[in-house]
Amino acid sequence: MPGMTTPMAVSAIILVLTFAGIFTEQFHGIERAKFAMAGAGAIIVAGQVLGFYSPDLALQAVDWNVVFLLAIMMIVVSIMMSTGGFEHLAQYLARLADGSQFGLIVLLGTAVTVISLLLDNVTTVIIFGPLIILICSTMGVSPVPYLIAAALLSDTGGVATLVGDPPNLMIGSAAGIDFNTFFLHMAPPVVLAWLGILLAMKYLFRNELAVTPQQEFTTVADFRNKSLWYRSLLVLGVMVVLFVVHHRIGWEPWLVAAASLTVLLFISRQIELEAVTAHLETPLLIFFISLFMVIGGVEQSGLLTMIGDTFQPLIVEHPLAAAITVLWIAAIMSAMIDNIPFTAAMIPVLVGLQNEGVNVSVIWWSLALGVGMGGNGSHIGSTANVYIVTISERLARESGRPELAITPGLWIRKGTPAMLLTLLICSLFIWWGYDFLFVANL
Repeated sequence: MPGMTTPMAVSAIILVLTFAGIFTEQFHGIERAKFAMAGAGAIIVAGQVLGFYSPDLALQAVDWNVVFLLAIMMIVVSIMMSTGGFEHLAQYLARLADGSQFGLIVLLGTAVTVISLLLDNVTTVIIFGPLIILICSTMGVSPVPYLIAAALLSDTGGVATLVGDPPNLMIGSAAGIDFNTFFLHMAPPVVLAWLGILLAMKYLFRNELAVTPQQEFTTVADFRNKSLWYRSLLVLGVMVVLFVVHHRIGWEPWLVAAASLTVLLFISRQIELEAVTAHLETPLLIFFISLFMVIGGVEQSGLLTMIGDTFQPLIVEHPLAAAITVLWIAAIMSAMIDNIPFTAAMIPVLVGLQNEGVNVSVIWWSLALGVGMGGNGSHIGSTANVYIVTISERLARESGRPELAITPGLWIRKGTPAMLLTLLICSLFIWWGYDFLFVANL
């Protein structure tokens, strides 16, 4: 490739080998976290030798906001799980669906999508993942369709607002897009993509959803600690409000979650930290810390910047074609690696063109749609996906039923087609709504 330097080539090789190990976990039986750790170590050493990366830069590359937020929300959900409230809610939703598996997917999907508009998609699946398993366990049906749908719809819902996904915050800050403008332009394609995913789930899981549930819900589960459940809901509601305004008060999302958890611990003094922290998914946290380090090395090598720079001539001369191209390439890159580095690589290119007087408003929207929808393309395309995969694997181990584990191959067969459908929908939206997006007042 023209302009390819030795650091770029080395970082690309390490990235490919690391992801090859992660994607083939079911064949060699080595945990993905171990490959991520090996990749992080390899790129740090290579970076030191070639002068483009260091241990300090590796630590800076870790998005600690994501790591801390993930860990804190695991604890919050663990507290709520101990109350029996999720079981109570599970039976209510199952009764409301009246035995229809697809109806239940619609109900859960609606709740997941709406919450993902305001909450981080990781938080949403942390809440709904265990709930889905409880529901499906009681009904005697496979939780796999519901878990995959929850991941897909949480990623999709997060695309609609500035606070729904970290790349949105980066794009909004760089382009000067406010909350209302972002929602106005992203809500229509997100609604269409939401419908597309539900239809895809109905078709792709038609055999699983055709199974008649074994259990009818006629009773209401008792709370184990009703007061703690309602206190948790109150704190969760406050947390949602703070997430919405966190950029105004200068608090990062992890700080909002930490403060809310602290309040919950003090208003419910009977909570034992040792008990609730026992449910932390430590391998998952290690996986993300290591993965951030690998991606940080690739970014420091200049490879991502070089890829972003190749779009400049196309953006200037053919903006509509560039918008659709950015949409698909951003999606593919986000399915393969984390969407944040690609977003970071594209932002300087678009800001430079915008400062030169080029109207790149359509490209901003395409970038937001691409990196958001693209996360659905693989089992590691988003944090929410990895969490869902992790809890499905734990369920498979504990139940002795390997078919309940969401493997990379299963995701490619079920999740990837849904992602491709949403990209087609978004492409048509950009094509038909080009004038609407182009005249956006950024």
